Amino acid sequence: MIGLERSIFPQFASEVFGLESKVAILSFIVAFGISKAAANYFSGKLANNLGRKNLLILGWIIALPVPLILAFTGSWNWVIASNILLGMSQGLTWSSTVVMKIDLVGEKDRGFAMGLNEFAGYFAVGVFAFLSGYLAQEFGIRPYPFLLGEIIALLGLLLTFLFVKDTRKHVEMEAGKHSETSMKGIFWETTFRNKTLSSITQAGLVNNLNDGMIWGLLPVLLVSLQFELDQVGLIAAIYPTVWGISQLFTGKMADIFPKKALLFWGMLIQGIAILILPLAAGYPLLIIISVSLGIGTAIVYPTFLAAIAEATHPRQRAESIGTFRLWRDLGYAVGAVLSGITADIFGIKSAIIFIGLITIASSLVIQGRMPKRIKFQEVNELEHT
Repeated sequence: MIGLERSIFPQFASEVFGLESKVAILSFIVAFGISKAAANYFSGKLANNLGRKNLLILGWIIALPVPLILAFTGSWNWVIASNILLGMSQGLTWSSTVVMKIDLVGEKDRGFAMGLNEFAGYFAVGVFAFLSGYLAQEFGIRPYPFLLGEIIALLGLLLTFLFVKDTRKHVEMEAGKHSETSMKGIFWETTFRNKTLSSITQAGLVNNLNDGMIWGLLPVLLVSLQFELDQVGLIAAIYPTVWGISQLFTGKMADIFPKKALLFWGMLIQGIAILILPLAAGYPLLIIISVSLGIGTAIVYPTFLAAIAEATHPRQRAESIGTFRLWRDLGYAVGAVLSGITADIFGIKSAIIFIGLITIASSLVIQGRMPKRIKFQEVNELEHT
């Protein structure tokens, strides 16, 4: 569904509902980001109590009405409501799969497992960004692009019922190998106090902040440059497709190379690519920028989750990941609001430059604040001294 929305939603808002304000157009990303962030947090807290599989099933059920609303509604308020449901679904389903994969694999393979997980998701985002742009160009903005999402939601629910098993017992087995941790207040440790966790958290927020901007403003920029919808879909698809495929490799890199270095360079590459974006007017440079963005994001995305898992006790892992994902996905809302307001006042290119500078600043926070690789047993003893 994210892929379906990524290439056609600004045009959908303008053509179907007559919206021209960038803030109004990006309001659907704000709704999505806030609801997904909240669902991430509560899924982390509930994972140990309700079970990972139950959260996954609930997430797929919530997703079922979303494509139908988008395909047939005549009200922008219902579009916002559908993206609130989409955010809730994303938070529950993706958080569940992330935590379950981390439960299942050993420490040395967590980055690779996260790379596989993110590859599956963001490769699909890229493929469906292209498909929705093509279908919109050939058959109109709706209903056909959105109805594809209904098939996906039904398949997800069916696969979960038939094949997925809960992984809580794996957590208890792993926890038995470690002494209890003294880390209290997981939310505040992950958000502010712990240097490793808080550095990762701010970078996650900025990563999705710039992704929210690209999601909302890149199609608008390309349409203003007189690109057709199928061309917009292709350019919009390159970034998440490269992001997805590259994680087959960058995930394993997170198991081999220092995580701090990967996070610094990944955020820096993103920031530089975004700063160059307003200068692009033709296909070749736009493709290079999209590829660079995809590679930079692929470097950091599985590394975020592998580093959080490394720095927390097994029993606290789900809650810490949920807190990280709360702030990370609030970045969608922050990015949409910041870039929308800046674009309305100063223009699209100024908004893009502003977000690029924020992304580079985030890389410098990683470099200056995050310690070298430290296991969770050492974090509690050393990071506050």
